Amino acid sequence: METKIDSTEFGVIVVTGKKLENDIVIGLEGKVRKRKKKLSKQQYGTSHIISLDEIKDIYQDGAEWLLVGTGQEDQVRLSDEAQAYLEQRHCQVRLLATSQAVKAWNKAEGKGLGLFHITC
Repeated sequence: METKIDSTEFGVIVVTGKKLENDIVIGLEGKVRKRKKKLSKQQYGTSHIISLDEIKDIYQDGAEWLLVGTGQEDQVRLSDEAQAYLEQRHCQVRLLATSQAVKAWNKAEGKGLGLFHITC
């Protein structure tokens, strides 16, 4: 991917040399933005379950895959509705602990999206 993630640790992710202290989303064009986790939190009371509304906010037409960094302690999961939405669009999903997701992101090819949760 063109947008390189340099490193991550609890509460921090470094993307192309810039230190960020919030969850992030990376779009097809490589643009990095803050994750709108309130979309999931208002439905589930936690940002550890990704809601359909949040996936609709993240998804872009033409995406072949979504890589989810599930936190330093691998806590984040997709809701069933979010999973079904992505399946209907033939968008493969891979969930990995954030440290592993960073490595996978930097090696990935094709049209992909990223969501990286940086705490637990």
